[in-house]
Amino acid sequence: MIKELIIDSSANGATIALLQDKQLVELHKEQITNNYTVGDIYLGRIKKIMPSLNAAFVDVGYEKDAFLHYLDLGPQVQSLLKLTKQVRSGGYQSKLLDNFKLEADINKGGKISDILAKGQLIPVQIAKEPISTKGPRLSSDLSIAGRYVVLVPFSEVISISKKIKSNTERNRLRKVVESIKPKHFGVIIRTVSEGKGVQELQKDLLDLISKWETFITKLPAVEPAKKVLGEIGRTSTILRDILNPDFQHIYVNEQSMYEEVRSYIHEISPDLEGIVRLHKHKEPIFEHHGVDKQIKNTFGKTVNLAGGAYLVIEHTEALHVIDVNSGNRTANKENQEENAYQVNKEAAKEIARQLRLRDMGGIVVVDFIDMHKPTNRKELFDYLKAQMADDRAKHTILPPSKFGLIQITRQRVRPEMNIITSEVCPACNGTGTIRPTILLLDDIENNFNYILDEQNEKGISLCVHPYIEAYIKKGIYNRQMKWFVKYSQWIKVISNPAYQITEFHFLSAKGEEIKL
Repeated sequence: MIKELIIDSSANGATIALLQDKQLVELHKEQITNNYTVGDIYLGRIKKIMPSLNAAFVDVGYEKDAFLHYLDLGPQVQSLLKLTKQVRSGGYQSKLLDNFKLEADINKGGKISDILAKGQLIPVQIAKEPISTKGPRLSSDLSIAGRYVVLVPFSEVISISKKIKSNTERNRLRKVVESIKPKHFGVIIRTVSEGKGVQELQKDLLDLISKWETFITKLPAVEPAKKVLGEIGRTSTILRDILNPDFQHIYVNEQSMYEEVRSYIHEISPDLEGIVRLHKHKEPIFEHHGVDKQIKNTFGKTVNLAGGAYLVIEHTEALHVIDVNSGNRTANKENQEENAYQVNKEAAKEIARQLRLRDMGGIVVVDFIDMHKPTNRKELFDYLKAQMADDRAKHTILPPSKFGLIQITRQRVRPEMNIITSEVCPACNGTGTIRPTILLLDDIENNFNYILDEQNEKGISLCVHPYIEAYIKKGIYNRQMKWFVKYSQWIKVISNPAYQITEFHFLSAKGEEIKL
């Protein structure tokens, strides 16, 4: 599988397209003004305790208070509160936790009013970006993510990605991390750590420890509701999480972004530094690589599939609904079941892509074409799970219901990618109405009176839609002949299929457009 990353950088931020075998599978927008990215750590102030929800509303500087549930506090929230209080008062000087005494874990079934109080300060991390009318969702179970490992303060646990299957490799990674991790810090070992040496893991861990030290250094002086530690940019985050030897090229259209990306890759994976290329063509980078066309073809209510079938995607506040239609794909009565199975498989592949591409989260209900054989329904279910295996968002897929519906829940941490693919009609400018066609020739002849009589132009041409040209030239004594008699000069009529039905232009004898 060949992977490419196309980065379109502009003054407002960057748009990042991930291509697999030249097909667009992910699209991300990184805005410079976005201060509430997943992973950012803020010093929040408790605004309101809600016992009925077992949650609190927290001021992090957003226009709406952020939401912090008891289950998102983390088991060591008492240690976090204690450290925050001591660091801000000057009572704790160390930047690490070697000399810090941890508090007992909180009760999983406890009440938030026993832990937090109105006006209290607590460091919180953005778990979900603001979506629709809701403020950010928070967690106080802090973690700092790197390329190979994730650093978790107030813990001693070493967790290893379930995708690393080899017991020998799991034991090796555990021993390596145990030997280099600091006291009172837990570590999550990511999938990409498989096969990596001590030096690479240690460098990554030291970078994360340095970020923690930055957090501790800033904590005493930072004002409430302000950012303490920011996550790296969306571009770097994507590179950190998905960069692997499958990547063939990374194209960037702006010099400073190019240098930033090249520097970051040199830092995390020096052997791949050479794949970063600066786009130097005159045409826009997305147009040059065919991304614009794929965006126009992929987003929107209806998505066409290669075999003639199509998807209809509807969005509501609560869920997303996807309907699979066979379209103009026909089959004999004898193989209706096989035809439905093939269309459903084709649709399942595209649905997995659409979920990643649009970053659709929450509940997704898919109405596949009915199939009667249980084996076909089972195979479709397994095929959809296999297609969604590369999706980095947490998701759950339920088997088909008795009505042939498949339900999917998918993690939603940021607003859905929504791109308007329709364009304003050039004929009506979006009003839905055009001038009466019966008056078209009157308009043309009124302009003739001005151009030929008042401007005294000679040898002019009239450019119109092919339908209008055919109407003007129809018959022996047609409109063109009448104009010749009326104006004593022959007016050439030219058709242009790119024109709208009521569009017309006049050209001078030199071929230049006559401005009216």
